[in-house]
Amino acid sequence: MSASETARLDADDAEATWDDVRDLPPSAKLVAKVLEYNDTLTQSQLAEETLLPARTVRYALNRLEEEGVVDSRFSFSDARKRLYTLTIE
Repeated sequence: MSASETARLDADDAEATWDDVRDLPPSAKLVAKVLEYNDTLTQSQLAEETLLPARTVRYALNRLEEEGVVDSRFSFSDARKRLYTLTIE
């Protein structure tokens, strides 16, 4: 295992912080802030709250998930939708 792989594994074990969001695009920061104030939202609810296009919200959520800042799960009321929650405390 290389040093970079070890560092990446250690980073995955670390708890997510706002520092992980700092270098992301403004749309991802906005989505993270909206999730901070609203516990759990769907992608369409995030688009409505942020006034961003659905495609931009989807990109922001993907970037936030890559950083381990957002957790997603399926909605029990509508399995076609995913619910997003911020994992930063």
